[in-house]
Formats: sequence, C-alpha cells, structure tokens
Amino acid sequence: MSTTQSERLRELLAPLVSARELDLEEIEVTTAGKRRVLRIVVDSDAGVELDECAEVSRAVSEKLDETDAMGGAPYVLEVTSPGADRPLTEHRHYVRATGRLIKAQLAEGGELVARIVAVDDEGLDLEVPGVKGRKPTSRRLAFGEIAKARVEIEFNRKAAEKTAGAAAGAADETDESQEEA
Repeated sequence: MSTTQSERLRELLAPLVSARELDLEEIEVTTAGKRRVLRIVVDSDAGVELDECAEVSRAVSEKLDETDAMGGAPYVLEVTSPGADRPLTEHRHYVRATGRLIKAQLAEGGELVARIVAVDDEGLDLEVPGVKGRKPTSRRLAFGEIAKARVEIEFNRKAAEKTAGAAAGAADETDESQEEA
C-alpha cells in the first residue's frame, strides 16, 4: 500500500475509531489472490470486545462505500484487536502491559525478561524474576535502552497467582489466630 493511500485511509478512518474511544493502531492493505484485504487493528486501555470490532467494521464499511479510498477493485475488510505477541512500540502499549511479563531486546545488546511494575514518561520500572529460587529484583529501564519489546505469553500465570494468593491467605489466617490467642 502506498504511503499516500495509507495516510488517506488513516485520516478518513481515525475519527470513526476514536469516536468509539478506541485507538487506531494499524492499517494494512495486502493482496490475497484477485482481492485485497484491508486489515484495521484497534485497541483501547480496556481491551477490545468482539461487539466493538463489529461496530467499527460497520462504520468503516459505510464510510468506505461513500468514498473511493479503496478504488473500484474488490476488497475484504477485517477489523481486529492486536495479537498478544504484537510489538510494544508506543508509550500506551507499555501502560497497557503493566503487570505483564515482557521480553525486551536491549539497545546495547542482550535481552531482558521482566514484569512491568510501572510506566512513566521516561521508562519502565521492572521486576526481574529470580533465578533458581532467588527473590525477584527491581530494575529501571529507560525507553532509549529498549531496541524492541513484546509481551511474553504466560500459560501458568493464573495458577502461580492462585498459589501465591492461597499462601498469603493462609498466612493471614495464622496471624489472626495468633492474635486471638
């Protein structure tokens, strides 16, 4: 897709997306056989529900039908949310990933896997998991130190949180019974 077409589509569609309190993350036009695919990626701080994607899709379809932004050739419209493994490129992406584990390629080389604790205008406060039973450590990482980053998918995170929560609950009960005695 030409830059001019991309810019034109963004100018045309951004107000429709932002009117629904969503961010227009990406616009991509690809060729699929004789047809083209227009993929629009939207997101928000609260995530994106399927109904919201459908609503945006209807509004975008109507707007594109009113204009010649896609030309006369047939195309397929897809409105979607970003995948779990999408790159973190904007400040808002890091804010939305607070509490999540990320893998960052560092500008000076090497990589770092850590959980985002907080985000401000200059960078990230991270919790680096301990290795071999050691306690996690804190680390500050400026945005300039990050070459690229993405969220790491955690399949067992909920189980680990439940175990930690149960242990904390048991400790609270022990404390209460000692106070009563």
